[in-house]
Amino acid sequence: MSGVFVKTVVPADQLARTIVRIAHEILEKNQDISNLAMVGILTRGAHLARRLADHMEEFAGQELPVGELDISLYRDDVAARGSLTVRSKLTQPEVRGTNLPFSVDEKTIVLVDDVLFTGRTIRAAIDALFDYGRPSQIQLAVLVDRGHRELPIRPDFVGKNLPTSQDQRINVRLREVDGVDEVVLEAVEDE
Repeated sequence: MSGVFVKTVVPADQLARTIVRIAHEILEKNQDISNLAMVGILTRGAHLARRLADHMEEFAGQELPVGELDISLYRDDVAARGSLTVRSKLTQPEVRGTNLPFSVDEKTIVLVDDVLFTGRTIRAAIDALFDYGRPSQIQLAVLVDRGHRELPIRPDFVGKNLPTSQDQRINVRLREVDGVDEVVLEAVEDE
């Protein structure tokens, strides 16, 4: 018999400080933010993009465009996603809709996601972005990098590096979606 072990690895206060630090790092790398836009990958990446933009607007005194990107139809690994114990059922992606209230053409886009794992989500997001135009540059900001890359994707901004094994999961929980801010590690343990 087995159960799921859950451990909080980043509590709310540390998560908040990490988001502020990433916002500062983005501003340091992009001195002129007049052509900068934040695009979050639905779901949690979109909320993180909004939080980052809010902090950056506060620090820089300039409003930033923020968009949401739905990559459901661009994924090549739908069957590999799912619960920790059941990964074999092929599920149809839930299409939620992209919201980019600005042109991505010639903009520096900061693509935001919660967890970077294989790199396939980011590849799908880049494919999706190019269907909306041609950015001058795409930078990647992730809250957690857990390793195990299958594609040559490297983030420009990382909140936390949390090495994991293949049978573990990192789940980012955000108050906008989950009612709480934290990052948890889940692992199946044999009893």
